[in-house]
This record gives sequence, structure tokens and C-alpha cells, in this order.
Amino acid sequence: MGGKQVTAVESPAGRGAGPVLLGVRHHGPGSARAVRAALEEARPGVVLIEGPPEADALIPLAADEEMRPPVALLAHAVDEPGRSAFWPLAEFSPEWVAIRWALDQGVPARFIDLPATHTLAWGRQEDEAGAEGASPPDADTADDEAGDGPGTGPGTAPADARIDPLGVLAEAAGYDDPERWWEDVVEHRGVGEGDALAPFTALEEAMGALREAYGSGGHDRDLVREAYMRLQVRTAQREFEDGVAVVCGAWHVPALRRRTTVAADKALLKGLPKVKTDMTWVPWTHRRLSRTSGYGAGIDSPGWYGHLFSAPDRPVERWMTKVAGLLRDEDRIVSSAHVIEAVRLAETLAAMRGRPLPGLSETTDAVRAVMCEGSDVPLALVRDRLVVGDVLGEVPPTAPAVPLQRDLTRLQRRLRLKPEALERELELDLRKETDAARSRLLHRLRLLGIAWGEPAASRGGTGTFRETWRLRWEPELSVRVAEAGVWGTTVLSAATARAEADAVATEGLADVTALAERCLLAELPDALPTVMRILADRAALDTDVGHLAQALPALVRSLRYGDVRGTDTAALGEVAAGLAERVFVGLPPACAALDADAAEEMRRHVDAVHGAVALLGDTPAAGHGRLRARWQSVLRVLTGRDTVPGVIRGRAVRLLLDDGELAQDEAARLMGLVLSPGTPPADAAAWIEGFVGGGSGGGLLLVHDERLLGLVDAWLTGVPAEGFTDVLPLLRRTFSAYEPGVRRTLGELVRRGPRAGGGTAAAGTGIPGFAAEPDQVRADAVLPVVRLLLGWDEEDIDKDLMGVAG
Repeated sequence: MGGKQVTAVESPAGRGAGPVLLGVRHHGPGSARAVRAALEEARPGVVLIEGPPEADALIPLAADEEMRPPVALLAHAVDEPGRSAFWPLAEFSPEWVAIRWALDQGVPARFIDLPATHTLAWGRQEDEAGAEGASPPDADTADDEAGDGPGTGPGTAPADARIDPLGVLAEAAGYDDPERWWEDVVEHRGVGEGDALAPFTALEEAMGALREAYGSGGHDRDLVREAYMRLQVRTAQREFEDGVAVVCGAWHVPALRRRTTVAADKALLKGLPKVKTDMTWVPWTHRRLSRTSGYGAGIDSPGWYGHLFSAPDRPVERWMTKVAGLLRDEDRIVSSAHVIEAVRLAETLAAMRGRPLPGLSETTDAVRAVMCEGSDVPLALVRDRLVVGDVLGEVPPTAPAVPLQRDLTRLQRRLRLKPEALERELELDLRKETDAARSRLLHRLRLLGIAWGEPAASRGGTGTFRETWRLRWEPELSVRVAEAGVWGTTVLSAATARAEADAVATEGLADVTALAERCLLAELPDALPTVMRILADRAALDTDVGHLAQALPALVRSLRYGDVRGTDTAALGEVAAGLAERVFVGLPPACAALDADAAEEMRRHVDAVHGAVALLGDTPAAGHGRLRARWQSVLRVLTGRDTVPGVIRGRAVRLLLDDGELAQDEAARLMGLVLSPGTPPADAAAWIEGFVGGGSGGGLLLVHDERLLGLVDAWLTGVPAEGFTDVLPLLRRTFSAYEPGVRRTLGELVRRGPRAGGGTAAAGTGIPGFAAEPDQVRADAVLPVVRLLLGWDEEDIDKDLMGVAG
């Protein structure tokens, strides 16, 4: 860096001299304040900013009242929307400050980095090289290519030959933490203390020394970007006589200052690949700024940096007040005295550590000691909510967008579903028109791969009219919307086209039935006939009983969803009934000669089919009970075949018993036969597992049926020693699934020993449920609880009890 050039940079107006080069750290509040002060002093005629030039037309939108950072420039390939790159900007980003200053002063602003058309094409070439097994010398993601050179933020250098400039400078200054060094020399330096251009001059000299030592820092692609930026700076100097100001990553400043020929720079740009691209503004989040993306400069504490930028005076006192407010909202006792003591401790720590002002490490240590009483649990909340934060930017509706994005925005506003960065739960009652429309939208977006909402377990009930969603909007979803734009211009048309295409491409029967269920949930009447036709074809060709059994429950659930949503599911019912008949015919032969693992899997299929038949009930699709009768006959066949594994036979007996199709005496007789000495212990243990295992409530059955428990107890005590080790794993798996209270009660019953008549609990033992006579006093004590649960008054319960007695 020559002295003449430095003099030109430091001239007040910058006229007739070299460009004013403002080297910054991306997303740095100190750099942002310094840039504002430098622009006020230099008053350039044009502001050039590191970024894709295709976004020049989008710059005026930054002045829109509805534009609220953090936001990002999104570039995506027109023919391949999934190939994209982001350039994120926060309120404290120097680039954003430069844009707003130029717009406020009526000064032109331009982006001068390498066009996105080349950046995205480079990414495609690297993917193709990687697919062929090659190792491109400079392979980064498209997002990284949108970024700055090496080390514009501490700790952001990839694990290749790149260097971390801030890390090197911090080490030279005797710091072991680049972040702390940057805070001390930049973030804690007040604006207006002397020459506004002085810090940029010092930083340029430091980066120049590093460039002399390390060259391009291990990233040769920076040389191409810098050549393009030099050409843009020359063009602006010829066009504007009032001087040129350039805001770019500090690493690039020495390269932009270096004198080169136009021919040499153009030679570096010759033959660059291209793809057609579109650009727009999209919302961004503080949480996304905390990752290495965009400018290659992820920061660990965007919320803290935002606070430093918005509160330059008394930042520590204001920060402690924010922390106290957060902890109070979480019902922690934090007084004004806590805030005062925390500020004093932070200042003391800064003095002991030789820092000009308390930084994030000092304030964090003070908060932990004073407000959190040494606990890291509330401190983690402070870091998540304040140090990082969930701030979500906003983009005006006038910003360019694909038609699908515009339709989605319209639906979000109509349904009052505002995208938010903070995860929240949404309870929907499908009987209400608005909630049903919200459900359809979320299901359609899931079909399109736009995972804005994920279904969750409902806490309010299990009815099919109720849905619970977890919503969280991530910036990457804007890319998913752009990708889904190839399917249609509206959410409905795109979801329909995507469902039809997925049905054709899907091979598994269970996957097609799941797709049919999702089409019903999303209410896609135009896609459903195609999906049903393919489903019928797949079902006709698939002979695997396991596949058919997997597909049936999804079809039955679809019928129930169709009922609550008012959807015509007649065709679906016919397919479900036909599928059930094929399962009934093929199940008994399919259950023969199975090993232990296959038998357990088939047992799960039996449970699934039983649940599906029960859901069908007496509907027309079930032949008004005909399917249920057929299924019960299949279960009876399974109970009597010796070739069927014991776990399946035991489960068939249990299902018949639960449905009232098998008397308890008959169930006890079948258990007695299986547990007789002639049955191998392993087979008997498998039968028991099927009968009372698998989370079927078998423990309560044994508690309340003393004869069955007595049979199991007698069989287990009679198992030979050499066979006991074989049955122990099965028994442990069966009984370990019971609730602790059930296991304790069973232990008490067995410990008290058998009584006359074959039971295991003596009469009058006092164990609940086994008293000799009903306890009227205890029964009366239950009535107030029942009244409270059901919302009945005294008169309602009396009438109900009289009806039962009558």
C-alpha cells in the first residue's frame, strides 16, 4: 500500500483520487457504525457493495417500510431452483447500513461481486465432478460461494488451506480468542473518536501484510471475484466524478487497491460457466446468522451484536435489563439489585482481564453468578433467546417472487398464519371452516416438501376432528417454495400435480396408500382418482400379505378422515374392503413355518389389521359387519393351527377374548393346553408373549383374571431348569413392558400364593379389586371425581345410577 494511495483514500471528499475502500467484517456492528461515519465524512457519488450485481434492481426495496432485517438476497437457478445461494443482511451488517445510507442520501448503490450466474454454475460443475469421483480443487457449497473470502468472521475458515485472518491478527496481538480481540479493537471503539477513515486504513494495512504472507489464503476463486470487482470499480470511477466508496470484506481490500491491467482482469474471467438465475429478497433469522452461511461469516451471537448496534450508549446496563426481563417472564426472581450487581461484576471482570469494556464473556459470567445463582440451566435460556435470538425479518409483498410464493403469501394472510421463526403449536378444530382450511394448506405444503408445519400429538383429545401442528418458518423454506414452483402456480395445483407424479413413481403398496391418505388430508379431489387407480393396480399385483396388511390401516384412516372432512370416499372404501378380503384369505398360509423374527413381524401385521377392521365397524365399506365376522373366523383359524407360531396364536386368542367372541373359560382352556408339560417351554413362552405382551394391556388382564395368572404361575414354576434359560428372555421382554404398578400388583398376588379354587390371591387380602364384597364407602368416594370429569351435576348422576339399577 503506497503512501499516495492512502492519502487519496483519506481525502475528505474522495474526489479525483482513488476509491474509498471500506474493509469490513460482515455482520459486525462496529464495522456498520464505522461505515456509516466514513460515508458521512467522504460523501461519495456512488456506493459499491460486495454482492451479486443481479440484485441491483432490488436495492430500492430496502427503503420500503415493510422491509425489516434480517433479510437475505436469494439467487436460484431458473431451471434448477434447488441450486441456490443466499446473501444474508442484518440491521447491523455494514452492507445493509451502506445500502440504507445511499438510499437516504439519493446516492446510487450497486453490487460488484461476481454475478450469481457464475457462482451457481460453479456449484453445478463441482457437483458433477463429485458425482464422477473427482475432487475439485476448490469445492464449496453454493452458499459458501456467495460468501466472502477466508476468515471474514472468527472461526469461519473451512478445514482446507484457507487461513483465518482475524485469528492470525488476534494471535499476533496476544489474544487466544479472535472474537474477544475483534470486540476490543472494533466493537468497543466509539464512533466519532477522530478520523472516521482511520480504522479502515489500519485494517487495510493489516490485511495487506497477511496477503503478502499468505497470498489468496488458500482460496484461488477469490482471485476471480476480485478481478471482477476491480473492473466494476474502474467503471464506476469513470462514470462518477464525486468519488467512489467500496464496502467489501476486509480481506479483499489489498487486492482491490492493487494496480492491475484491464486485460489481465478480463483474462481471469474468460470462460466462466453460466446458468440463468432469478433473485429476490427473502426473510432471514438471527438463528440462521449464527451458522456459517452466506458471506461465509457465521457469527455466534447475532442477538448480542444486534443489541450492540441498537444500543451504543450504556450497552451493558441495557443488556442486563433485557436479561432480567427474560428471566422474570420465566418466573425467576430477579430484582433491580441483581441487575446493578451484575453490571458491577461485568465491569470488574473487564478491568481484571484488561478489556476496555465488558464483552459477551464478561456479561455472561456476571449473569451466571448473580442472576442464575451459578446454574447453567437458565443461562442456556438466555443464550437461546437473547444471545442468538429468534428474530425473523420481513419482506414487502412487492418483492419479486415465483407465482407459487405469491399464492402462499395470500393464503397465509387470509388464514392468519404468519410465518414465525420461533416454534409454536397450533391446535386445529376441523369442524371450523378456518381451521379446516389451515389444515389443508399445511398438508398440501408437506406434499410439496415445504415442511413449515409438522403434525404433533394432540393434547386436547383423540378425535379425528382435532389436529395439532408444530410450526416454524426457516429461511430455507423459501428455496423449497421456489423448487415446488415447477409443479404449479398455486398451492392447490402444485400439490395436485406433485401427488399425481409421486403416485406414478411410487412402487410400494404401503407408500401408495400413505399417499392416498395424504391426498385426502390435503383435500386434492383431482389427484385422488389417479392415486386410487394406481393403488388398485398395485393391490391387484401385490401378493405379499405383509404388504397388504401394512397398506390396509392407512386406507381405513383415510376413510375416517374423509368422514370428518366431508370427502367422498366411496372408491376408497371399495379398495379397502377388497384389500381386507385378500388379507383374510392369505393370512393363515402366510403365518405357517415362520422363524422368531418373522413371527413377531407378522404379529404386528395381525394387530394392524385388527385395528383397521375395528375402525371400519359397520360401515357400508365393511359390508355392515360382514368384514368383522370374516376377520373373527380368520382369528379362530389361527388359534387352532399348530403350524402357526405361538406368538401369533396367543395374540389371536387375546383379540377374540377382548372382542367378546371368546369366553374366559375357553381362553383359560386354550392357555392350559399350551402350558401343558407336552409343549416345549420356548413355544409356551412365545404364546404367553402374544397373549399378554406387546403393549396390549395384558398385565391388567392377569391382575383381574386370577385363573389366567394361576395358569402362568403354575407353568412357570414347572419349567425344567434346562429350559428356563431359553424362556427367560421372552418372559423378561413380555413383563418388562408392564407399568410399574401392574408389575408390583402381580408380584403381590404371586407372593401371597394360590387360594382354594385355583386363584393366586386369598380372599380378603385388601388388594384393590380383590375384596370379598364391594366396598360401598370407597365406591361413593369415586362419584365426585366422576362428576368432575364428566361435567355432570348431582341430579344427572342420580338419574344415571337409577337407570342402571332399573
